[in-house]
Amino acid sequence: MTNYKIIQQRNIWLSISAILFVIFGSALLVWGLKYGIDFTGGSLLEAKFSIVSPTVSEVETKLTDLNLGSLTVQLVDSNDFIIRFQDTSEDKHQAVLAKLNELVQSKDKKATIEELRFESVGPSIGNELKVKSIYAIIFVLLAILFYITYVFRKVSKPVASWKYGTAALIALAHDTIITLGIFAILGKFYGVEINASFIAAILTVLGYSVHDTIVVFDRLRENLPKSREDFEGTVNISLNQTLVRSINTSLTVLLVLAPMIIWGGSSIRVFVSVLAIGIFIGTYSSIFVASPMLVIWEQWKKKV
Repeated sequence: MTNYKIIQQRNIWLSISAILFVIFGSALLVWGLKYGIDFTGGSLLEAKFSIVSPTVSEVETKLTDLNLGSLTVQLVDSNDFIIRFQDTSEDKHQAVLAKLNELVQSKDKKATIEELRFESVGPSIGNELKVKSIYAIIFVLLAILFYITYVFRKVSKPVASWKYGTAALIALAHDTIITLGIFAILGKFYGVEINASFIAAILTVLGYSVHDTIVVFDRLRENLPKSREDFEGTVNISLNQTLVRSINTSLTVLLVLAPMIIWGGSSIRVFVSVLAIGIFIGTYSSIFVASPMLVIWEQWKKKV
């Protein structure tokens, strides 16, 4: 079996992680996330035009006199528009549809529009959802910490069981901040908004990432009693034994997600993109962040 010196080169991997963490963490702090209507409140209307398709500016001009508040019009493809506005009343919803019909029929009497979806969320519900989402992420992180500490309670030498949970938690924080930072950049420069499905994707990524980390830790637990290597060597052997499985599993998932990002509808593209980015980063952290942290702790313990 090939024995890559992963742990022995841990300073390289941890430096890469630290640089990425600082870059994307700074982006998150400076720009923040661009919240969708799920969190800010408002309405989203997706409409498809047939026969003729107006320009974005024509749609904006036509809807201006409705006083919708924070109107944004996004062209999804040649004849598919997503329209966001602050007003959430059904009267304004119907007024928007009427204006759009007027616009296309002024170009061609046979032209029609098809409403693909309409979503409306009040501001109080949006704020409540934002708070609950934060609580959900914190709860999941703490639950993972306690669970791993409990599962590895019998593995107390040379590293205490709670350190396994903390190492996994550090890796998860690494994955979360980098993923959020990427979407802060996408929101700033490309207008990508996050919604409730984004939170579901983040929680899914946390579950996937910790699963990968536990696979490595579990192999380490099996190897510790019978290994003739020191702790650093045993961790490195355990990583090499699970390396191919981790990469192949993640690659298989990414191959499934890639077509969904390219050809999937706009309603699921953000969700799938979060999964793809998070799984890629999570695979990296389970190999190059979580396990090296255990070795660093063990060496610090020796020095003390």
